[in-house]
Amino acid sequence: MTREDWQDLPLGRETQYESAYNPALLHPIQRSISRAHLGLEGDTLPFCGEDEWWGFELSWLNPKGMPQVAVARFTFPAASPHMVESKSLKLYLNSFNQTEFASWDAVRETLIKDLSAAAGAEVAVTLFEVEDPALAIAKPEGDCLDRLDIAIDQYQPDAALLALADSGERVNETLYSHLLRSNCPVTGQPDWATVCVEYKGPAIKREALLAYIVSFRDHQDFHEHCVERIFCDLQQLAKFDELTVCARYTRRGGLDINPLRSTLQNKKLPPRFARQ
Repeated sequence: MTREDWQDLPLGRETQYESAYNPALLHPIQRSISRAHLGLEGDTLPFCGEDEWWGFELSWLNPKGMPQVAVARFTFPAASPHMVESKSLKLYLNSFNQTEFASWDAVRETLIKDLSAAAGAEVAVTLFEVEDPALAIAKPEGDCLDRLDIAIDQYQPDAALLALADSGERVNETLYSHLLRSNCPVTGQPDWATVCVEYKGPAIKREALLAYIVSFRDHQDFHEHCVERIFCDLQQLAKFDELTVCARYTRRGGLDINPLRSTLQNKKLPPRFARQ
C-alpha cells in the first residue's frame, strides 16, 4: 500500500531534467511517520546520529562559463524532522548544471541554505575536488560475518532472530556484513549496503545477527529507517553500554546514502568502503 505522503514523490515517475537552478525540486519526507512504526514518537529518540550523503554528479558554471565539477558530502542530522527524497535531490543537483555561480563557496552556501530548509535543521556541506585524497576508500574495521555457514529461510525482518551468545561474556567489538539488502518502498529497486554494528556489552550471537541482517532482503523501506529498525531491535535485545549501527549503501543516480545511529554523541561514520 502506498503511503499518502509518498504519492507525489519523483521516484518512479517520468521526469524532466532541469538545468537551471531550482530549489523547489527538493521533496522532504517526514521521518516521524516511519518512526511511529518503531514506537518512536515525539522529539525524544533513543539514538543520535546523522545521514551522510555523497553526491558524485555536481557541476555548475563559473563566471567565465567554464564548467566546474565537485564531489559533495551532505550531512543531515538524524534529529531533523525531514529527510530528503533521493531522486528529488538528484534533480535539484542537476539543476545547477547550466547555472553560473561566483565561486565554490557560493555553491556550498546555496546547498546549505536549500537543504537545511528542506530538512528543517542545519545540514553540513563539504565540496571536494575529484582528485582529493579524502575520497579514498577503506576496509571496514572489525570482524566480517559473511563466511559463517548458516541456513537462511527468513527474508523479512524479524527481531526474534536475534540472540545473545551462550557464553554470557561481555565484549567491546565491531561486526559487519556486506549482505544487507533492502528495497525502495516506492519503486521496489534493490538497495545494497555494508552494515556495521559496534557495541559494548553482552556478546551478540554472530550467526543470529547475520541471519537477522539477511532477513531484510525482501523488506521495503528507506535506508534511514532500515538502520533505525536494526538499532531499535538490538536495543530491545539487550541493554548495551554503547551501541552504534551504520550502513554504507551503494550509489544510485550519483548519490549514496549512509545512515548512522548511535547511543554516543558525535559518533562519526567510518571512511567510504569499496562499494561506495
